[in-house]
Amino acid sequence: MIEIISGVKGKGKTKILIQKVNEDIKLTHGTIVYLDKNNKHMYELSNRIRLIEVPEYNIENADMFTGFIAGIVSQDHDLDKVYLDSFLTIAKIDETNLEKTIKKLQDVSDKFHVDFIISASMDEKDLPDSIKSLVSVSL
Repeated sequence: MIEIISGVKGKGKTKILIQKVNEDIKLTHGTIVYLDKNNKHMYELSNRIRLIEVPEYNIENADMFTGFIAGIVSQDHDLDKVYLDSFLTIAKIDETNLEKTIKKLQDVSDKFHVDFIISASMDEKDLPDSIKSLVSVSL
């Protein structure tokens, strides 16, 4: 499953994402990973959640990002959910590769039963029609 929290920058997407991940960690028997562009929110996350600062891994494009995700999934067979804050930034997404990257994440989700919860700094009306149905919160 893929779930998108959309809205322009500064609308409160990260706050919702952090609340959701901290609630989810109480209910899961598996592991949860939180990917972000920095460690600014480290102390707001439960210590049971693994925070990964994506820029430290020199991701150059969306294909490298999806390979990075595949590596995370392959290393943890108990992985339940991956939270992606600042998705468009950390995944090097632009209007040409958004749908393709979401499709790849959906394939990984279906095959390995890992949910992806994404924070995207884009108004829902500006998202491609093919992924609007994935939006759970629009700010």
